[in-house]
Amino acid sequence: MKIRKNDMVMVISGNDRGKTGKVLKVFPAKYRVIVEGINLRKRHTKPNRKSPQGGILEKEASIHASNVMILDPKSNEPTRLGSRIILDEKTGKKKIARVSKVSGEMI
Repeated sequence: MKIRKNDMVMVISGNDRGKTGKVLKVFPAKYRVIVEGINLRKRHTKPNRKSPQGGILEKEASIHASNVMILDPKSNEPTRLGSRIILDEKTGKKKIARVSKVSGEMI
């Protein structure tokens, strides 16, 4: 799965199409992500210690990872991801970096 926590993504399909947000949580086994402010669902709660008032709370639900695209850091447009092998100068080890297909910038 190429999407990681704290990535900026844009929703490309569904009710929230065109909206952008930060990835809060990733579920690689289910191939789903939770994005800040996207796919909000209402939950009716009874009063308890955490929320003594109770009431209706809005919470983000997960969406399928194929419905989001990572935003290019340079142009702020949705982009596909590629990978590039780079050499770490300090340790001398090879690392895999995620690269934007549009601008070639590392993410």
